[in-house]
Amino acid sequence: MADFLLELPKAELHLHLEGSVEPETLHELDPATPVEEFRAMYSYDNFDGFLKAFGGVGKRLRTPADYALVTRRLLERLAAQNVRYAEIILAAGVVLWKGQDFAPIYDAVREAARDSPVEVHWILDAVRQFGVDAAMQVAQWAAERAGHGVVAFGIGGSEERGPAEWFPEVFRFARNAGLRLTAHAGEGTSPRSVWAALELGAERIGHGISAIEDPGLVRHLREHDIPLEISITSNLVTGVVKRWEDHPVRRLFDAGVPITLNTDDPAMFGCTLAGEYRLAASRFGFSEDELRGIAENGFRYAFAGPLRDGISPQAAMLFSRHE
Repeated sequence: MADFLLELPKAELHLHLEGSVEPETLHELDPATPVEEFRAMYSYDNFDGFLKAFGGVGKRLRTPADYALVTRRLLERLAAQNVRYAEIILAAGVVLWKGQDFAPIYDAVREAARDSPVEVHWILDAVRQFGVDAAMQVAQWAAERAGHGVVAFGIGGSEERGPAEWFPEVFRFARNAGLRLTAHAGEGTSPRSVWAALELGAERIGHGISAIEDPGLVRHLREHDIPLEISITSNLVTGVVKRWEDHPVRRLFDAGVPITLNTDDPAMFGCTLAGEYRLAASRFGFSEDELRGIAENGFRYAFAGPLRDGISPQAAMLFSRHE
């Protein structure tokens, strides 16, 4: 299984750049601060604690060169796991909150990814609780870069403090600009949050695990081929799922809901994409054939092309090469 998972071509569709920054990379950026201090930041027992730590990492990314460095370090780790494709979520809402100039930061991360063996595209993410005006600013930044590396617009952050019902105009603007749409929803909240994201036009749902509580929503996701971006370790570390055996990944899969496996914030949760596949096998009984199908979903539901009519030519090529 270990060899199979390493050789399997994989895609990451739910991966936050800021959440990928290892404590050692923060120390590389700031050698005067002991690495142990950075490691201590990555300790939390609930979702709000995680959001605070995520913001703390964002504050330490001060220059375009900082963003470029963390991008290179992330892509090195992805390439080592045979990740061939990644849609990296850039917290543009945090950049806005920090008062930084977004253009040179985006130029830096795009340039840093240019020579990577991993094919990289970008999703600009607005922070829900920062409100509608801030989200629209992020959507405008994304629209200006549609076709230039940015493939989608999304919203993250606190579902309770930034309900999806606030953002129909923002999502309409992003869609009209040619962007694909995604949203974090149903992570630690009710199925209603997922329904609200779908009403905005979200084509993929980040997490969405509370959908299992609503048979009608499960049926809707299955019948309309709407994938959930599942991140098992993330849900355990943030406490939205209390025990391994309570995680609904197996039940969602068995119900026919399309899923992908992802790391979300790999440095902050101490996980890797290969490790998430191993967890799916060891904890939830996924077979090699099932894991291969989930890996194919990572390419099938990618935003960087007309991929909704079955597996993409890119994915078919990668998998035929693997076989």
